[in-house]
Amino acid sequence: MKITHAMVLAAGLGTRMRPLTFKTPKPLVKIAGRSLLNRALDALEKAGVEEAVVNVHYLADSIESHVESRKKPHVTISDERAELLDSAGGVVKALPLLGENPFFVLNADTFWVDHGTPTLEAMANRFDPDRMDMLLMTVKRTQAAGPEKGDFLIGEGQKLVRAPANAPEAVIYGGALIVNPKIFAFAKIEPQSLNLYFDEAIARGRLYGFPLDGNWYTVGTIAMISKVEELMRQRGEIA
Repeated sequence: MKITHAMVLAAGLGTRMRPLTFKTPKPLVKIAGRSLLNRALDALEKAGVEEAVVNVHYLADSIESHVESRKKPHVTISDERAELLDSAGGVVKALPLLGENPFFVLNADTFWVDHGTPTLEAMANRFDPDRMDMLLMTVKRTQAAGPEKGDFLIGEGQKLVRAPANAPEAVIYGGALIVNPKIFAFAKIEPQSLNLYFDEAIARGRLYGFPLDGNWYTVGTIAMISKVEELMRQRGEIA
């Protein structure tokens, strides 16, 4: 499947990274010389995405200025200055900009380094709208930069179900997915989480996972910046 549109969720407050985020929105925090937002947009460009929607709320002017010269993918802003809508609410508001076909959704506060075929390209090749409502990138705990509890268990055919607390075989949701916009047919523009739609897809047997071939990073605190950069050096992912 050729996926041409995507959304990057960049409207969060970044409270856990204060005081750095008093002046710099978290998506513009740099890891190894590249902002988190640029890493997301670069991954989308590599996957052939032509149009990306970036939602904004906190320090929105900074993010708008940052992306205005971006040519590939072309970036359109979804303005949430008036009300922060959470992950699913932000997607629902942006639906008129995303079209009627399946599209990517990426978190702007996580990133990964591919080891083989670019993950988003491989996900697009795997996505089957006849069987799937959503296809989530999944990450083993050993692929993460720090301890993570995990979110899902992988079943037959890569179907996902919720993981019980502290399940050792649980995988992490890596902050990248493909979604069929039909699941939002009756959704209202209001604050709501994608977790609601994950659970609905599980109930229908239509939530699937795609395993990352690479390493995955999330930076929740200022102290984690240097730790992640050092780990990337050890893994040969930066000079």
